[in-house]
Amino acid sequence: MDLAKYIDHTLLKADATVEDIARLCEEAAEHRFAAVCVNPVYVDLAAHILAGSGVNVATVVGFPLGATYTAVKVLEMREALQRRADEIDMVMNIAAARSGHWDAVKDDIGQVVAAAEGKTVKVILETAFLTDDEKRRACEAALAAGAGFVKTSTGFGPGGATEDDVRLMRAAVGERAGVKASGGIRTRQQAELMIAAGATRLGTSAGVALLQSS
Repeated sequence: MDLAKYIDHTLLKADATVEDIARLCEEAAEHRFAAVCVNPVYVDLAAHILAGSGVNVATVVGFPLGATYTAVKVLEMREALQRRADEIDMVMNIAAARSGHWDAVKDDIGQVVAAAEGKTVKVILETAFLTDDEKRRACEAALAAGAGFVKTSTGFGPGGATEDDVRLMRAAVGERAGVKASGGIRTRQQAELMIAAGATRLGTSAGVALLQSS
């Protein structure tokens, strides 16, 4: 298995330095990962370092709570595009989902997708907060809004990716969208189990270690 092509090499810590991001990008280029995922302030730097490498630059919108105004998420999306982001991982309106306000969830996602100008939008559900029915409905809302992926977790919530959640999400979206497993993936065995469950991307800060482990 070419594990590298699944990996979004991720560093979203608040205290990440310029040197940390440069190292992340250099590792991603060396190992030919699918993308790096960095906070918005580092999109310019990542895009500069990775120009011509074939590695995409992903950043986050509405991160990590998903609780900001939709208009702010749209503004973040547009700013990310100006700074040469290729992919956007947005946090859905989790509170609206928990309240059963599915039209609001769909509208929030849809406005960000509309502003993305065709770029890949991954919708973070933060599955640890949701019931199985809410996870399914969130996947349906993301599909209806035009998102390209659904994603398990921010890595900042109470839990990360599980095989059961990835399997549920894959069943919900079928082949109509990608599924990104993110949060707590630290070993190659975990990564391969997530892929077997239906993940087409893996968000992890341990990408290099995954490739080096047996």
